[in-house]
Amino acid sequence: MKKFLLWLYQTAFGKPAAVDKPLTSSAPSAVPALRVTFRATEAFLSRVRADLERRHAFAHERVGFITVRAAEGAEGVTLITEDYYPVADDDYVRDSSVGAMIGSEALRKALELALLKGVGVFHTHMHGLSRHLWFSGVDLREQLKFVPDFFKVCPQMPHGAIVLNPKTAAGRVWLSPERVVKIDEFSTIGPRLVIDRAARDGSTEFYI
Repeated sequence: MKKFLLWLYQTAFGKPAAVDKPLTSSAPSAVPALRVTFRATEAFLSRVRADLERRHAFAHERVGFITVRAAEGAEGVTLITEDYYPVADDDYVRDSSVGAMIGSEALRKALELALLKGVGVFHTHMHGLSRHLWFSGVDLREQLKFVPDFFKVCPQMPHGAIVLNPKTAAGRVWLSPERVVKIDEFSTIGPRLVIDRAARDGSTEFYI
């Protein structure tokens, strides 16, 4: 199946959902640069942040998975949040070398979400508030180990990773197992629309 699943977010975005064409599987040299936008409501992100800020018995931070629907339109690829799934307390592994280590059962559950629901899955965690938000070297290394596996169960959707702080977000998206790009823009819908644009390296900034 090569089409992205369509989304219906008429209420949140104030217009009927449109039918967009799916991403193609052209060779990398033939694929034009695509602008990637991540859209979520303020209430959704507040719920995710509140969960990730909970204390754990031994892990120094928490991890969760955000599911998305996606489509390619004239402006590029749009990722629209659908739901959030926290990693269960028992699915963390003791490892003092990292802030949080999740076990194989947590990844199995995330892969099952992609398989059964036909959604994109994004690993997510929190960093502290600072002007410059981006993944750590450990984050980037570990993402390469598990994100491409999601294409084995749901090849028609993009997958990736999101890092949040109390004010903004940054992320990477895999458009195929071999093609990873930064998320260019985060659009948060609430009483007002907030748009955070990424720098060339994918990081976002918040001026305290």
